[in-house]
Amino acid sequence: MAENRLYAAIDNRKVAIIGAGYVGASIAYALTVKDLASEIVLIDMDEEKARGEAQDIQHGISYMGTSSVRAGTYEDCRNCDLTIITAGRNRRYGESRLDMIADNIDTMRDVVDDIKQYYTHGVVLVVSNPVDILTHKCAEWMDLPVGKVLGTGCVLDTSRLVRRIADYTRLNIEAVKCNIVGEHGDTQFPVWSRLAIAGVPMDEYCSNVGLPWGQEQKDLLYDQVKNMGAEIIGAKGKTHYGIATCVCSLAAAVLNQRLTVAPVTSPLQGEYGIRDVSLSIPSIVGVNGVEHRLEEHWTEEERERLFHSGEVLKETLSHIG
Repeated sequence: MAENRLYAAIDNRKVAIIGAGYVGASIAYALTVKDLASEIVLIDMDEEKARGEAQDIQHGISYMGTSSVRAGTYEDCRNCDLTIITAGRNRRYGESRLDMIADNIDTMRDVVDDIKQYYTHGVVLVVSNPVDILTHKCAEWMDLPVGKVLGTGCVLDTSRLVRRIADYTRLNIEAVKCNIVGEHGDTQFPVWSRLAIAGVPMDEYCSNVGLPWGQEQKDLLYDQVKNMGAEIIGAKGKTHYGIATCVCSLAAAVLNQRLTVAPVTSPLQGEYGIRDVSLSIPSIVGVNGVEHRLEEHWTEEERERLFHSGEVLKETLSHIG
């Protein structure tokens, strides 16, 4: 009987996506193809655009996904298992993510006010940038239990780094374990001390197979990762497919009630001695959002870099009402 109730709950999963631009629509499409929700609602100030995006996705071949996709209003945030916020303008070429605060903080305030009128339960996932700042303020304004509000943080950055390391080692990406942490922005950094290949420390693995590994290789790989977002924006004006698949991974953890570990951003509660700011650190994500933030054994330099990242974001938060 309990098992039947679980399947019934899964069959009735509902997701609302706030913002039907490139990112929001790509997320809706990815969720549909992965069949992660029974109902997906696109909400946008431009109702006609939301309707068009929903219809375009819904008209795909049914065996590629059975989700009901439609346009809606904030009233549809009622009884959502997952609410995804993508509203706000995109980063322009040459900008840092923190440069977007002035435009996007007021948008987030309005979105939260509208969601709160109809919120009943579920996790709130922030995708809009600057994601650490907006996640922190969203968590403050929503006033939900700790962990219910989280942001995508450094998940995409980590995915890009893992891809580059896999290319360098000529291995499947599933063999590579490494996280980028801190601000989703200029002060983020890879936790090189935790990098492992199939559980084997990277320096040990490279020594065994005769592959060069040192500061030169680390700097080259990370420099490539740091510039990827700007390169894509310069080439096509925006990024949206990569973050859509990252959101799908987090949505699967929330909606399928299967825990995963990812470097998402959420308000820290004393981890690494840091409070009152949202940063990405490896976290267990599940049906309740961030179920637990992991405090790993890092080098002293890595801990200092995380603290610095937090201080940069705290300074920014101090200027926001």
